Amino acid sequence: MLDNLQAQAPDALLALIKMHAEDPREDKIDLGVGVYRTNDGATPVFRSIKQAEQKLIDEQDSKSYLGPEGDTGFTAALMPYIFGEDATMGGRIEGMQTPGGTGAVRLAVALAQQAGVTRIHMGTPSWPNHAQILADVGMEVAPFNHATKDGNADLDAVLGAIRDAKPTDAVLLHGCCHNPTGVDYTEWDKIASALADAGVLPILDVAYHGLGQGLDEDIAGVRTVLTAVPEALIAYSCDKNFGLYRDRVGAFYMMAKEPNQLDAIVSNANSLARANWSMPPDHGGAAVRNVLHDDTLTGEWLDELTEMRERMRRVREWLAAADNEVPGLNLAALAEQNGLFAMLPLSKDQIAKLREDHGVYMAGSGRINVAGLHAGNTDKFIAALADVTQG
Repeated sequence: MLDNLQAQAPDALLALIKMHAEDPREDKIDLGVGVYRTNDGATPVFRSIKQAEQKLIDEQDSKSYLGPEGDTGFTAALMPYIFGEDATMGGRIEGMQTPGGTGAVRLAVALAQQAGVTRIHMGTPSWPNHAQILADVGMEVAPFNHATKDGNADLDAVLGAIRDAKPTDAVLLHGCCHNPTGVDYTEWDKIASALADAGVLPILDVAYHGLGQGLDEDIAGVRTVLTAVPEALIAYSCDKNFGLYRDRVGAFYMMAKEPNQLDAIVSNANSLARANWSMPPDHGGAAVRNVLHDDTLTGEWLDELTEMRERMRRVREWLAAADNEVPGLNLAALAEQNGLFAMLPLSKDQIAKLREDHGVYMAGSGRINVAGLHAGNTDKFIAALADVTQG
């Protein structure tokens, strides 16, 4: 039977990683891999996480199963940072642990489908795995344009998609630090009002909380939506803002119209999780719980998050300041965008020329990871852009 399987195209980003690794040039620049990097190019374990993990080593007394809901102390500790002071919205929100934000998105889509959603509206471009998850679940996708050519969010497009949605539709929105464009919505009040009027289900993907403007600033749009709508599904990742990529640390939250509806919703989510991964991995979530239950570790984590955010903000400012050196790319817009990523309107040939002539590796879509730049290589990158865009 396995002879019936056809080879699938290799992941383009994995191929890019391999090409970068094999490039002997010492001044090569990797802007493809979507992880945070320091000025030295490292993706270190957070200091706060190291201490929290040591506490686990010293105090954890069992590796027994936790159940499909995972570490409830972990999901509860995150809630005030996501939802604010009334973290349960009057008893209407409950969460469960998932294998990364990807697992949370997958669970949100599957639960929405089980609840009767037949189509999901999704802004494009989007994180490539969004489309893959939707296709794998068998969900119909209705795309709409996410960003305008001038580097702003296309508010008219998202409002139009919501306005034209059917009652059995859902709308998938990035909470902040949009991947891949870095372009975030600013008029969330209008989006929230439109969602409430249309009666469609919001699915909110929060993968880079704290890496844009700040913890409260980045989540403000999500809170605005949740205040306006009766129900919503929220996917959350700790892989980036706690540096726990390989530990796959995510959370999935369900907001019901009434508290007494939560038991039925959660039971369905638990059943889907049981069929997908049975139990989520515990270690990373337990480490986050330890950080958030210790004021000293929480303070250290917040300091580390600020360091990351400010470093990426500096890179964006350096690029924006070079706008006149590279006409046609609108580098100035990058200063107003957020998070790890930005999109440059480069052709396939220009991207290939950057790689071949200058050792600059980036996704074929034009997406760059701004954390791959620092004081030592930004000038080289700007000069390379100027070279490939001449004329």
